[in-house]
Amino acid sequence: MSKVELFANERASGYDQFVEAWIPNYHYFLDCLPKLLTDTDPKELLVVGCGTGNEIQKLVTKGKTWNITGIDPSPEMIQQARQKLEGYPNIVLAEALIQDLKNDKKYDAATLLLVLHFLEDNGSKLELLKEIGKRLVLGAPLVMLDITGDSSMIKENLKILRLLLSDDIPEEQISLRLNRIENELFHVSEDRLAALCVEAGFEVPVRFFQSMIYMGWMTKKR
Repeated sequence: MSKVELFANERASGYDQFVEAWIPNYHYFLDCLPKLLTDTDPKELLVVGCGTGNEIQKLVTKGKTWNITGIDPSPEMIQQARQKLEGYPNIVLAEALIQDLKNDKKYDAATLLLVLHFLEDNGSKLELLKEIGKRLVLGAPLVMLDITGDSSMIKENLKILRLLLSDDIPEEQISLRLNRIENELFHVSEDRLAALCVEAGFEVPVRFFQSMIYMGWMTKKR
């Protein structure tokens, strides 16, 4: 797998403020998660790249009795998640990669939010999806959110995103971030993502959410 993206220092401490500012309808998407997983009623839920624990917090506050395992390679992010989720006995948080989890435990559902665009499409995206699939029961849902689109779509959607950003964000910061999104992250087209999911043993994903460059899908393990 290619180099893992680690969030540290200001990137970690300011992560929650960052997603609030840069992902329109972020909380609406998180509000969807408990509803999307209600029909499957998973007992064991795997949150890959859990970050500061935002999606886990949304899931546990809905009163579900899921056992949730959250993993992230960034120690500072995991520390924030532990502080945020202290007191929930049904949550296990680990500073780990998916490969660190044993294959013998199977999960009934998984989430993968804002992770894939940090991995190159050189086998790394596919490997992550395959490793998740190995740990899911047949028919288990996988919910994903990621920066997605071909180069022209990304460019045009970034123009719209710029218009919707808060006036409080300095112009220099906006320009740097937009350039990073367009030229330094490893986003792929929706068709390519679908092909990767199928190759990894999942169904063709169904897009249910889009907010500019951010798209969300559901798929299931075949």
